[in-house]
Amino acid sequence: MADIKSKEERSRNMSAIKGKDTKPEVYLRSLLFREGYRFRKNCSSIPGHPDIWMRKYNVALFVNGCFWHRHTNCKYAYTPKSNVEFWQKKFNNNIARDLTVRAKLKEKGIRCIVIWECSVRKMRANPSVEQKMINELISAIRNEELFIEI
Repeated sequence: MADIKSKEERSRNMSAIKGKDTKPEVYLRSLLFREGYRFRKNCSSIPGHPDIWMRKYNVALFVNGCFWHRHTNCKYAYTPKSNVEFWQKKFNNNIARDLTVRAKLKEKGIRCIVIWECSVRKMRANPSVEQKMINELISAIRNEELFIEI
């Protein structure tokens, strides 16, 4: 199936996607700050350069896009119909990198929390869901588990 955009348009669209300070990240940081949590953002000294690093809790927090990081059974983790081989390779590399980063964090005794883009979307759409999920996140931050997905 042919792409509905030209190669140049598609390239321009994809290059405009930011890697840090995305809307979901900024939103989550503001919620955490409002709750009294302090953190560093995009900390380069921690494996994987987490979106949010909480030294006090030894927690690396990643806000993952469902499309790029292949959130299992999520409607946003679709595969484009054109250039399928390219996309599959890209997605496989992203997944492998995520697993490597988690292993490095575990090796250093750093806990890892992944918040999916779809969860942030639900939070933004509904205040009661927002409160429920921020409580779940705070519980995860204070928890001792090494890896948690929200």
